[in-house]
Amino acid sequence: MSVKNLDDLLGEGVQGRYVLVRSDLNVPLDGDRITDDGRVRAALPTIKKLADAGAKVVVTAHLGRPKGEPDPKYTLAPVAKRLSELLGAEVALAGDLVGESAKALTGGLADGGVVLLENVRFDARETSKDAVDRSELAAELGALVPGGAFVSDGFGVVHRKQASVYEVASVLPAYAGGLVLAELDVLQKLTDDVKRPYVVVLGGAKVSDKLGVIANLLTKVDRLLIGGGMAYTFLKAQGHEVGQSLLQADQLDQVKGFLAEAEKRGVELVLPVDVLAATEFSADAEHEVVDATAIPADRQGLDIGPKSRELFAGKLADAKTVFWNGPMGVFEFEAFSGGTRAVAEALVKSDAFTVVGGGDSAAAVRQLGLPEDGFSHISTGGGASLEYLEGKELPGVTALEEKN
Repeated sequence: MSVKNLDDLLGEGVQGRYVLVRSDLNVPLDGDRITDDGRVRAALPTIKKLADAGAKVVVTAHLGRPKGEPDPKYTLAPVAKRLSELLGAEVALAGDLVGESAKALTGGLADGGVVLLENVRFDARETSKDAVDRSELAAELGALVPGGAFVSDGFGVVHRKQASVYEVASVLPAYAGGLVLAELDVLQKLTDDVKRPYVVVLGGAKVSDKLGVIANLLTKVDRLLIGGGMAYTFLKAQGHEVGQSLLQADQLDQVKGFLAEAEKRGVELVLPVDVLAATEFSADAEHEVVDATAIPADRQGLDIGPKSRELFAGKLADAKTVFWNGPMGVFEFEAFSGGTRAVAEALVKSDAFTVVGGGDSAAAVRQLGLPEDGFSHISTGGGASLEYLEGKELPGVTALEEKN
């Protein structure tokens, strides 16, 4: 990949120069408390390098899915506070994106100072389907940093054709941040000259979220392990009853096709053999271990069972490359976190090149208290990782390549 990067920009000299950084600071919140600051910590190195080199750093990012207008629930205030703590210097939060507050704060920014603009998705033009709208916002963002440069460091959004990700790269000299480059390097190792056996573990709620990636992976992997809510659609496609478990009936034909394709290609597709079947979806629900092919009509599977955990761990034991995306059960509930923990612990023990594909999987690793350095890489972008593995173009990366 031929793109200019952060080191190139630093080599040109940034003392006193404005740099607009697109970070991914979309963290989970409980009220105004950040429950997992992994993305803030991942964004820190690029911001710190620029600030230490004397740049005037203006950070733009999103949080949640506001409807194109300001919403106090999605303010970046908690992020600005945490970023200040980690950086050891105040990060001022603008009260708007490209309005008077943003202009005043950026205009008064000292060398080495950092300003965080308010949630970029408070402006409907960020996610507009109209390229003219997006370009207009990109131009206004560019105007905040006269004579400046743009660093794309939000890997979790590079699969989005949005103003602060795509169009702004045509407004300012554009560079790839360290985080984006590191993520792409890892993903290339999962697609080019892969060490085998290559095992992929997929979980999460819906098969429909991963149709493209499953189809593409079936042409590349040696073994595919399916857990989480999506496993019940696979079990149903095999003719088993799944009770009240999560089921996407409209995906059954597609899943039957996956099962046939796996058999045709000699890909070992592994499903749970037992599950924790609960009376309801709650943390303290009554539950029992049942055979995956005999889930009672009034129960729903909320985690893979002990035999499945042992089975999955065994299927990971000889792997040389592993990609994991999606929990094996409702890990947020302690009673149904065992399956996700079993997979994570199997990866920690493994000598393979192990990649945790962001999102809930990364959150689970931290929530379960597992050592982050026990994995080769924990991605910050679940959706972007999946789209790359699906073989899709990533607009935020294409925009950088087009500048070179």
